[in-house]
Amino acid sequence: MQGTTIDEAELGAAEPERARLASLMRCRIVGTGPEAAFDRVADLAAALFEAPLCAISFLDAERQWLKASVGFGAITDFPKDDGLCRHLVHPPIPAGAGLDGAGDGVLVVPDAAADPRFRDSAAVRGPLGIRFYAGAPLVTRSGHRLGAICVADRRPRPAPGAQARAQLARLGGVVMDAVAARRRTMARRDADSFVGATATAVITTDAAGTITFANAACERLLGYPAGGLLGRNVSLIVPPRLRGHHVAGMAGVAAGREARLAGRSVEVTALCRDGSEIPVELSLTLWGEGAAMGVGAVLRDISERRRRDARLMRLAHQDPRTGLPNRARLTDDLAALLAESRPATVLAIAVEGLRGIADGLGHAVGDALLEALVLRLTGRLAPDALLARIGEDELAVLLPEAAEAGAVQALAEGLISAFADPFRLDEHVLHVGARIGAALAPAHGSDAEELMASLDLALERARREAAGCVRLYEPAMRSVAAERRALQDTLRGALLRGEIVLAYQPQVDLPSGEIRGVEALIRWQHPERGLLPPSEFLPAIESSALALRFGWWTIDEACRQAAAWRAAGLPLRVAVNLFAEQVRAGTLADVVLEALARHRLPPEALELEVTEVIALLDDAATLHPLRRLHAKGVGIALDDFGTGYASLSTLKSFPLTKLKIDRGFVRDILADPHDAAIVRAVLDIGRSLDLAVVAEGIETREQEAALVRMGCRCGQGYLYGRAASADEIARRPGGGEVRAAGRRGRARIA
Repeated sequence: MQGTTIDEAELGAAEPERARLASLMRCRIVGTGPEAAFDRVADLAAALFEAPLCAISFLDAERQWLKASVGFGAITDFPKDDGLCRHLVHPPIPAGAGLDGAGDGVLVVPDAAADPRFRDSAAVRGPLGIRFYAGAPLVTRSGHRLGAICVADRRPRPAPGAQARAQLARLGGVVMDAVAARRRTMARRDADSFVGATATAVITTDAAGTITFANAACERLLGYPAGGLLGRNVSLIVPPRLRGHHVAGMAGVAAGREARLAGRSVEVTALCRDGSEIPVELSLTLWGEGAAMGVGAVLRDISERRRRDARLMRLAHQDPRTGLPNRARLTDDLAALLAESRPATVLAIAVEGLRGIADGLGHAVGDALLEALVLRLTGRLAPDALLARIGEDELAVLLPEAAEAGAVQALAEGLISAFADPFRLDEHVLHVGARIGAALAPAHGSDAEELMASLDLALERARREAAGCVRLYEPAMRSVAAERRALQDTLRGALLRGEIVLAYQPQVDLPSGEIRGVEALIRWQHPERGLLPPSEFLPAIESSALALRFGWWTIDEACRQAAAWRAAGLPLRVAVNLFAEQVRAGTLADVVLEALARHRLPPEALELEVTEVIALLDDAATLHPLRRLHAKGVGIALDDFGTGYASLSTLKSFPLTKLKIDRGFVRDILADPHDAAIVRAVLDIGRSLDLAVVAEGIETREQEAALVRMGCRCGQGYLYGRAASADEIARRPGGGEVRAAGRRGRARIA
C-alpha cells in the first residue's frame, strides 16, 4: 500500500510539471541568446535594488538558463539544482501563499549561508558566493511558473520592504509581457518566413486595391522582379476585359456589401507582366471594414491542371488506339442534337474478324488494320458525319440528319462495300467483314441513352444473322432482349435446381468399332418442356457471365461421371467443350487440375475441345494454361477445324492432340469433291503433325467407308448413336457396347 501511495504521488506531481514544460517549450526561449528587451529589465532591476547580481532565467527539466544577467559574467546556464530559483518554480508550499510568509509569491533569503534550506546550494558555496537573494516567479496567465527574475548580493542584507517586493513582482510581470511580445513577434516572423518561402503565391491589398504585399512566389508567377508589385493597383494583374467587373466588385465590398467570394476558391484568369494570361485558383480573405479593410488572396497556377483536365477530357471522349471519338463522345454529341430537337441517324458497325486478327497476329497488326479501315470508311461518309469507335470490334457513325429506311440501307451497304477488298499490311493480307445495326432519332429513342440502347439491339440482331447483314431497329427487338435476360435468369436458377445435365455421344474407332470415348454435351431438363437441346439456350449462356459458371460446372460434372464409369469398369475418355470466357479467365488450368484431383481422375481421361475462335487467342495468357494441361496429359482438341480463321501457324503454336473435322465437310463427302479434298487435307495434316483426327457427323455406312478409305480412324455421329444419358451409355448391350445403325456387329467399349 505504501508503494502504491508513493507512485500515485509521483504521478500527481508529474502531470503539472509536464504541463509547465510544455508551456515553456511553446515560448521557444530556452537556450536563446541575449535580447535587448530582457537586458533592459535586468539592468533596471539591478539598479532599483542596488544589487551586484541580477538574472532573468528560465528552468527546464534539468537546467537553469539565463536569458539576461548582471554580474554573472560568461555564465549562460547551470544545473537547475545548483541555483535558488528552483524554489520559486517548484515551491514547497502552494503558489501565491508566500515563500517566506509575506504571501506575495516573492522569495527573500537575507542570508543564504545561514539558512539550512539553501546553505548547501552550489550558488551559495560556489564562485558566485550568494548570500542575499530575492526572486519573483515568471508566471504565465495559465499559472505555469517558467522561471524567475532575481537580484542577489554576496553580502547578507536585511529583508526588503513590501514596496520593494511589489516592484520585483511587477518586474516579473514586465518580463512575461516581453515573453508574450516575443512570441507574437516570432509568430509574425514565422508567418512572414513561411509566406516568403512557400511556393504558393500570396498577395494583399488595402481597401483602395493598392498592393501592400506580394511574396516571391507571386512575383515569379506573374513575371515581376522583387518588389515590382508593391504600391501598384491590383487591377494590374486583371485582364483588361475583366477590370470593370473587378473594380466594381472591390468598390462594393469597401462600401459594405457582402463579399460573395470570401472564403471560397474560384478559378479566374490572371494577367502576367509580359501580357500573357494564366488560369489561377484564387482563395480570397477579407479583414477590417471600410478604409481599414484589407484583402488577401492565395493564387495557385492551375495551368497544368487545366492541361491535365483537357487531356483527361480528351481521353474520356477519345479512343486511345485510333484517336477516334469513343462511345461517351458519341453519346454526348447525340444528346446535344436531341436537346435541340434535331433528328439523327446512328449506325453501329461490327467488324467481323478484327478481334481474332488482333489476338492472333498481335494488337499492332489489329491497330494498323483498324486505321486502314477507318480511312476507307471516312472516304464514304459525309463531312458532317462523326465516325467513332464504341467497342473492341465496333465502330459507329452519327449523322446529324433524318434518314428514311431506304437511305439508311443504302448508306450501310456503301459502308459494307469498304470491306470487300482485302487489307494488305506488310506481309499480311487480311479479310474482315461487317454487320450493321441502325437506329433513328426521334423514332427509336427520345434521348441519347434510349437511342443507343436501340442501336445496340439492332447490332445484336445483325450479329446473329448472315455476314454483311444490315438491321434497322424494330420495337420487337426490345422484347426479344427482355426475353433473353429472362432466359438467363431462368438458366441461373436451373443450374442451382439441378435441371442442367450432360448427355454423352460416343466417339468410335472406325476400323475396329471400339468406343474410344464420349463427348459431353450440355442439355436442359426443363420441368415443363422436357429435355432441351443446346440450340434452345446455349446462345444465352455464351453472351453473358453465365459462361464461366456453366463452363466450370460442366468440367466438374464430366470428371465426376468419368470417375464413376471407371469405377464401374468403363474407362472412357470424356471430351468437354470450352467457352471462350473460360480460356480468357486465366484460371483454366487450376480449375481443371482441381477437378481431376477431386474426382481422382487421371489427366488422360479428360479432353478439352476448343473452337477456332479460342485458338485465335494466340497469346501467352491463352497458351500457358493449355500448355500446362497438355504437359499433364490432358487432351486438347480443335473443334470444327477448317470453318473459321485458324491457320496452319495456329496448329504449330497451339498445344493440340486432336483435330475434329466439321460435320459440314463429312455430310457431302460422297457428292462434293471439294469437301472430300478438304477431308483428305485435314487427315494429311493430322498425320504430319502427329495429331489424332475425328470426323464428326457420320450418319451412313457409305460416309464411314469413304472416311476409312481416306485413312480416318475415329468418328462420331448418329450412325453410332445420338447423345445419351450416362446411365444409357452404361446400359448399352454388352456391358457398354453400342450398336452401329445399319452395320453388322457391334461397336464395343475399348
